[in-house]
Amino acid sequence: MLKINYHGHACFGLSSGKYEILIDPFINGNPLARVKAEELNPTHILVTHGHGDHLGDTLEIAKRTDALVIAPNELAKYCGMKGVKNHPMHIGGSYRFDFGRVKLTPAWHGSAVINDNEIIYTGTPCGFVVEIDGKYVYHAGDTGLFSDMKLISAAFSLDCALLPIGDNFVMGPEDAVLAAEMLQAKITVPMHYNTFPVIKQDPQKFIELLEKKGLKGKVLEPEEYLEL
Repeated sequence: MLKINYHGHACFGLSSGKYEILIDPFINGNPLARVKAEELNPTHILVTHGHGDHLGDTLEIAKRTDALVIAPNELAKYCGMKGVKNHPMHIGGSYRFDFGRVKLTPAWHGSAVINDNEIIYTGTPCGFVVEIDGKYVYHAGDTGLFSDMKLISAAFSLDCALLPIGDNFVMGPEDAVLAAEMLQAKITVPMHYNTFPVIKQDPQKFIELLEKKGLKGKVLEPEEYLEL
């Protein structure tokens, strides 16, 4: 049984028992996080793009645990320059790892490591379709709505879709419902909301919108988990 654990914002853990996959580990500085970065022990870390609220604590966690960082090419190479194991990929590509298969999907957003007086370009952002324990989980990353989500549902029978709803930087709830209609996942979980005032949303209203379309959704509180 696959366990999906929500750590707040866009950070999720996928646990199969043998493998622990961590996606976008923004823990330190995340006001919604109820876990500490040093408490997480992933075998693999997937990072959708280089913004601080997604790359987050990747480097520190990977150095401590020797986890393999899987990310778009430029971002993976950036992580490698910082001394962590990495596997570079790019949009449309897939690869079978020891835990299962990962395919990179488009995400309409940006990607850079932004320091006080420096912006380091880290390539194209992405989403992930993760195949693990016979389940398919789609993490959309930070993205606006795009019609090629129909191609994702054509290629994969999604067990779970993790979709941003915060608006301003990503899809808002209405666009996320349209995305869910195209993806046709068995269950949709909202993410990337309420971490900062500018992305304040009511996730229960999003679930109600899904239900009006005949779709199933679930709000996860930080450290709450879903079993597939």
